[in-house]
Order: sequence, then C-alpha cells, then structure tokens
Amino acid sequence: MYGLPLQVGCDPFEVRLYSGDTGTDGFCFTMVEEEGGQPVFTTGCLELAGSEFQCRRLASYSSSSLDISSIQYSSILFISVIACCIILGLIIIFFYFRYKRPDSLPCCSSDLEQDETYTRPGESLKDLIEHSRSVGSGSGSGLPLLVQRTIAKQIQMVKQIGKGRYGEVWMGKWRGERVAVKVFFTTEEESWFRETEIVNILTFQPPGFIAADIKGTGSWTQLYLITDYHENGSLYDYLKSNTLDIKALLKLAYSSISGLCHLHTEIYGTQGKPAIAHRDLKSKNILVKKNGFCCIADLGLAVKFNSDTNVMDIPPNLRVGTKRYMPPEVLDESLNRSYFQSFLMADMYSFGLIVWEMARRCISGGMVEEYQLPYYDLVPTDPSYEDMREVVCIKKQRPSFANRWSSDECLRQMGKLMAECWAHNPASRLTALRVKKTLAKMLESQDIKM
Repeated sequence: MYGLPLQVGCDPFEVRLYSGDTGTDGFCFTMVEEEGGQPVFTTGCLELAGSEFQCRRLASYSSSSLDISSIQYSSILFISVIACCIILGLIIIFFYFRYKRPDSLPCCSSDLEQDETYTRPGESLKDLIEHSRSVGSGSGSGLPLLVQRTIAKQIQMVKQIGKGRYGEVWMGKWRGERVAVKVFFTTEEESWFRETEIVNILTFQPPGFIAADIKGTGSWTQLYLITDYHENGSLYDYLKSNTLDIKALLKLAYSSISGLCHLHTEIYGTQGKPAIAHRDLKSKNILVKKNGFCCIADLGLAVKFNSDTNVMDIPPNLRVGTKRYMPPEVLDESLNRSYFQSFLMADMYSFGLIVWEMARRCISGGMVEEYQLPYYDLVPTDPSYEDMREVVCIKKQRPSFANRWSSDECLRQMGKLMAECWAHNPASRLTALRVKKTLAKMLESQDIKM
C-alpha cells in the first residue's frame, strides 16, 4: 500500500482534490491492492486525529481504466522512439555520403598525413620519377602512392590558369618547381577516378603525370591530379597566339598522333596495357610542351578494352564528349557501343578536325588564316546537338580548305589526310597507326628529325 499525504477538502459524500492550500480538514489517502491478479485503486479521507481510516466515500478505479492509460502511454512512447530512430538514421546517412572516402580510391591511411619522410630533402621531381623507374617494375605505374600523397600535400597553389566542366587547372609549385594541378569538382569524382586509373596503367605517363590524391577535411574535399606544367598551355591556346611553319606543323601533328596511337594500341605481356579510346579528343585536351611536341590529356571519359577477356570497360559517369567534335555516328546515336573499334574510329574523326585547326595556322606563301574552331562558319558559338546533327549528319558538311593549301604540297597532303579521318562512314576512316606512318613519311621527306 502507498500513502499519499495531500491537502484536500473532504465532505461527507466525496473526496475533492484541490491545487494549492484549501484550508483542509483532513488528509487524503490512496491504495493499490491486488484482487484476482488485477490492480485496484482505492482513495479516501483520513481524519486529522483518527487512528483508523475513516472514509466518507470510497472511489475505486477498475483495471480497465489503467489498461487504457497504459495503452495510450505505450503508443506515445513507441511513436516517439520510431521518430527518433528515423531522424537519427537520416542524420547518419547524410554525414556518411557527405564525408565518405571511397575505399577504391588510390589513397593511403590518414595517419600518414603527418609523415613527410617519403621524399628526401633536395630531391627534384625528375629525381623522384627516375628513382621510381629504376627500382620499380618498369611498368610505368608512376610514383609510389605514398610519395604521390606527400607531393600533393606539399603543393603550393599559385594561380588559376584554366576552368572547364570538370573543374579548374592551377599552376602550383613543389619545392620551387612549377606543376599543373587539375582540381576536379566533387561532382566529377568518376572522371577523376577514371583519369587517375588510366594514367597509372599506361606504359608512359601523359602528360608528365606526377601524382593523384584526395585532399580534404571534414567539411570539404578536393580531387587532385598533378602533372608537369607546360607553359604553352593547350593546343587551342597555342594556336590562337602562334603561327606555324611546316616543321612545327608536322611536329605537332606527329606527336599528337603518336600519343593517340599509343592509347589505341593494346600491349601484351606483364608490362602491357589494354587498348584505350579517348572519347573527348579536341585541341583543348592536347597540351604543347616547351619543345613543340604534344601530349594528350583529360582521360576522364576513356574506354578500356582487353582482348584476352573481350571485356570493354566504359566509365559510369554522366559526362559526354564535346558536341563540336562529335562524329556523325555519335550525333545520330548509331554508334555501336558493344564494338570497341567504334570508339577508336570516333577518336579519328575528332583528330581530323584537330589537324584542320593546325593547318590553318601554318604559313605558306606568306599567308595564314586566323585561328578558328571547326565548323565556326556553320554553327553557333555554343552549338546544340541539333545544330551539329544537321550540319554533320544530314548535310554531311565538313570544315573547308583554304585555296592556298592546293599550292603547298605539305598542306595538300595534310588536307587529304584529315578528309580520310573525318569520313562519314567510320569503316572508311584511317587508323591512328596508318596516320602515324603517313606523317612519319612526310617528316622524312622534309628531312625533319623527331
């Protein structure tokens, strides 16, 4: 039995409970007893001086009242717990996807952040790369991941030199040496991962690949791809501000097709690589080195093919190529995505347009055209798929040749070469190896040593 001393007002007929001081004439009691296995509540009044319970009236509460109250309380408690669990789950999911670090990305344990012993003081990037090649397998897999991570952590950003759909390009410094740092938007993680994956399996490192890493804290993440810095910038930038002679034209064209040929060629053996199609080839994705040679960049859309397993690896990201450089089979959606050769021939169409951009800037007979993008006179500045489809697929138009090209043997041959690259029928286009051999003969005829 539980006694509860409350001040009450008791009259001969009922127990009245009041809040506050009521000038009471007795005390109230309440009891809980068990009858037949069920609790029974009993209340009453106790006289101030009485030795026995003296109740004016008894009030009993059946177990049904208790059951109803218990059910209501249990329902409220259950709903509250479920609501809290849902809210907590949503919070956990939000922070997981906001700050997750994919296990498959080429990074190392966070406790290595404080360790900078993976590069010796005074070592240059050239020293590091040569050392990694001498002690490595020779497979061209680049610097060890720990060294890459250390370099990325020590980069000092200097100035932004470019910006595109994927992110930004910065000129940075590492121990006084200039490097190019490609910073991907977090939405372009798939492109970063694919490009990092591709450059790490190539038997050479385009364009002077140095390191890839993810830098971040709890509130932000940056995806880095670090390469050699080429002060000439992209082929697009270079052609806008420079004219070419025949030697410079052939060097640019030959080095570009050599890089593309290496991508397209499958190499067998322990130090081999799969065949790779670029899928977004354009003058802005080709870099010009200080010596006038080119290297191919931006491999975020590349497709891999291994003939041993007959497996084609197409990246899952949502990016597409540049509309101006898309071949007719991509524009009209007739490209056979299950046939790897289709992607290689699409690259060759784009390469033909790039050669056209180069040839316009080559001086012959004292004349040269101003730099223009392909189809500059046929489509708007930012063409739509429909604009390009009408010109390329329906009207089957291609960039025009300047009249002066016919009077220069080298430019005439270049015109013939590009026309065979951008043929409407993919099966009629030249392969990268065929173009490379043709340009090699042209270099030899001009007595140009590469």
